[in-house]
Amino acid sequence: MSSRRLKIHHHPATQASTRPPLLFVHGGYTNALCWEHNFIPYFNRRGYDAYALDLSGHGGSEGRERLDDFGLADFADDLAQAVDALPATPVLIGHSMGTLVVQRYLARGPAAGVALLAPVPPTGTGGSAGRLALLQPDFFRELPNVVAGRPTEHTLRIMAEVYFSPDMPRQDVLQYMPMIQPESEQAIAEMVALPFTPAGHRPDIPALVMGGREDVVFPASMLFFTALQWKAHQVIIDGAGHMLMLDPQWPQAAAALGDWLDTIPQVQA
Repeated sequence: MSSRRLKIHHHPATQASTRPPLLFVHGGYTNALCWEHNFIPYFNRRGYDAYALDLSGHGGSEGRERLDDFGLADFADDLAQAVDALPATPVLIGHSMGTLVVQRYLARGPAAGVALLAPVPPTGTGGSAGRLALLQPDFFRELPNVVAGRPTEHTLRIMAEVYFSPDMPRQDVLQYMPMIQPESEQAIAEMVALPFTPAGHRPDIPALVMGGREDVVFPASMLFFTALQWKAHQVIIDGAGHMLMLDPQWPQAAAALGDWLDTIPQVQA
């Protein structure tokens, strides 16, 4: 495993506590900033030290010029490097593609617990891509416009319908569009091939699986299969879409995650 220059954003709790730190892992086409608008301030106030990792080629981490060279195993190496840099074993919180990164890491590394938000289902992304092609045929045509930073009104409408809650205000969609960036073609291909990839070791740690009832990318009906694999507590947030941490329903998602986190044993002094 080779070390890369990674950006690990640290946001200390408002008061010192013995709760385990939280390490957030973003999904595809974005970076750690997605956690910093709502979730991280909420959990800081709730007494948690929070860290958010920019995976290689994303955000402030190195490798943007060779993004397509990185696969899920490389991102799992990033996560291992980040965990080693923390003062205590963290609870890992992954979103979408980040849930696969977390699960790859957990095949060999420790965590105090794991929360998988809007997880890629064990069947991979092929079914989701096919469904989107039928329901939102313009999505794949418009995604390059967002990545290139030149979205049209039609682009914004399509992205909002796919990624966000039906209740998402237009001004918030505009605010979050700059967080979208290119994604690794290798990682995208690996997510399609997920059903043919060995699952690896699953440690016996506290686990939560959460999704939005209005998620168009990975429907809530698929959460059961991930929860079954991890013997996890399952939560569905009414009204929420794929981007649980940014949707208008984020307070409900954060509260449900926080209530589960509070059941995890505190760090021993």
